Amino acid sequence: MGKLEDEVLCSVLRPLSYWYEQENIEEVAINHPGDIWLRLRGKRAFPWVNYKDPKLTREYLTNLLHIIANLNDQEFDPINGSPVVYARIPGGHRFTGVAGKNIEYDLDDAATGGIAITIRLHTDDVAFGFGDYGLEQGKKLKEINPLKNIKDPDDAYERLLLALRRGDHILVSGGTGTGKTTLLNNLLKLLDIHKRVITVEDTRELNVPQPNRVHIVLSRTEQTNTMDYSKVIDLIVRFTPDAIIGGEISTSNAGAIWELMGSGHDNCLATIHAESSTAAYEAFVKRIMRTQPNIDVEKTIEEMRRKLHVVQIVRDGNIRGITEIT
Repeated sequence: MGKLEDEVLCSVLRPLSYWYEQENIEEVAINHPGDIWLRLRGKRAFPWVNYKDPKLTREYLTNLLHIIANLNDQEFDPINGSPVVYARIPGGHRFTGVAGKNIEYDLDDAATGGIAITIRLHTDDVAFGFGDYGLEQGKKLKEINPLKNIKDPDDAYERLLLALRRGDHILVSGGTGTGKTTLLNNLLKLLDIHKRVITVEDTRELNVPQPNRVHIVLSRTEQTNTMDYSKVIDLIVRFTPDAIIGGEISTSNAGAIWELMGSGHDNCLATIHAESSTAAYEAFVKRIMRTQPNIDVEKTIEEMRRKLHVVQIVRDGNIRGITEIT
């Protein structure tokens, strides 16, 4: 962009730059109009803080996406083209925005779609040395998550709670009508309320109590734009999630969910149709093979057994029960 375009964009960004030009801000997130989250720099247990800003209307945010896309020669067409905008904005900050029916924060978004934006701030003033990463001569490396070293308890209930607390991946497995989504919704209630949660579904079914959340929807029947699961992966990693929640694993999303489970994020949760934990791993791999036919089946199943727990539900008449937690 030239100097004139830069000045125009700075003017348009002023309602947002009020927030991200403050001190000690690492990232800004908008999950729906009028609501803004700031990720603060420093060692904080709960780094996200929330504010209301009525200036950040749907109209303003939508126009902003169009302007940034135009200035960067990008297509932005949430209905028939790309609903996502990636750009560098003045100051070197990394901008990611998405709008349309692929985003639903609440029921009000069902008809028109929602909007979500993140801005990852660039600054030359913050320099990280080896010490900030816990690397010092003569000292042992840091234990970032000491819960990772705790052996799984024999008690199934305690094993499930520990898995959630330490950020393990979980696959809820069962046949039709066993209550997989209901159980997944109950697991979400046990996640830290301060986590930033990103969900990916083909139809909105998940009830997420965490207020800092983004819901991505890829409809199996109504998708008209160019959004697909490969693009969802790029979007999610730029949205800085603390937890990623998928809906039911299908042939279209299995590869993406498995890739996200290996991307360094905690708490990837999803559901799958299977009759046992062994069948769940096998079904997961079979769905991945529809788009990645050359994967090593045995090696992938072995890796799945290391990376994720299966919570198996069985139904007998009106009686439902968890029969396995791997």
